[in-house]
Amino acid sequence: MFEPLIGQKQAVELLTQAVKQNRVSPAYLFVGADGVGRSLAARCFIELLFSTSVQPHQIQTLKNRIRQGNHPALFWVEPTYQYQGQRLTAAEAAEKGVKRKAPPVIRLEQIRAITQFLSRPPLEAPRNVVVLEQAETMAESAANALLKTLEEPGKATLILIAPSPESILPTLVSRCQKIPFYRLDTASVTQVLTQTGNADVLLHPEVLSLAAGSPGSAIAAYQQLQTINSELLQQVTKTPTSYRNALELAKKVDKELDTEAQLWLIDYLQQSYWQQIHKRSIIEQLEKTRKNLLSYAQPRLVWECTFLSLLQISQLR
Repeated sequence: MFEPLIGQKQAVELLTQAVKQNRVSPAYLFVGADGVGRSLAARCFIELLFSTSVQPHQIQTLKNRIRQGNHPALFWVEPTYQYQGQRLTAAEAAEKGVKRKAPPVIRLEQIRAITQFLSRPPLEAPRNVVVLEQAETMAESAANALLKTLEEPGKATLILIAPSPESILPTLVSRCQKIPFYRLDTASVTQVLTQTGNADVLLHPEVLSLAAGSPGSAIAAYQQLQTINSELLQQVTKTPTSYRNALELAKKVDKELDTEAQLWLIDYLQQSYWQQIHKRSIIEQLEKTRKNLLSYAQPRLVWECTFLSLLQISQLR
């Protein structure tokens, strides 16, 4: 079941033995960097777990149902945006062209839906399974509500996916079995990108460097790169040449990119500027930019201050 997952032998062994020995934990915490296979591992684990209750000839149908999200014993939760009274995932928001002003979060209403889901006995599976992607985005009220569920999960297993144990409440961590995931070496990243039909990413070394051993992050970065006007990208990867140029760049970034794209651009610029100039002060300035955007400061003003600071730094060379 774990064939699609590359380079995570420890995680595969722990999860495989849990099913084999019938010692599946009520809760797991999959920790590691984005894009190293945590969600894929969760899907493979669920396929293995649910396959114990079906005939061999039914396994492919089972896999298809899990991948399509229509298995009655599986509830998959993603962070959402609130838009016109609706909750939208990142993919749904992008499809609708919603301008995202803040990162998505897992909301209290979603935790309540989990509780309702787990109140029913498992259908067509040995137990119900709930997956929470980006569990670190839970608001405190949502995390506290989830804690009550973890205390009495019933015949169920919850899988929380987060970058590190420190990113979620300690009380949640204490109730989960931790499964670590690691960044991949260059050969493994290349293998993943090739097998998944994303070999074009390999043509962009700056994206691979930005991903730092995470194939999923490399793919996401490449996809984000394609959405940004190439002329704008060329302009912002060079330090401003004048005060007027700095203000013009700030105006373009604010006008053309939503907040999430701006946050991604900060990572890209840090990588790009470091390769060009090797100045810590530029990296620190861009970190201030990130902090201000996350604090909901007016984006155009934030970028004006950023590019004016970069102009001053460049003039000191």
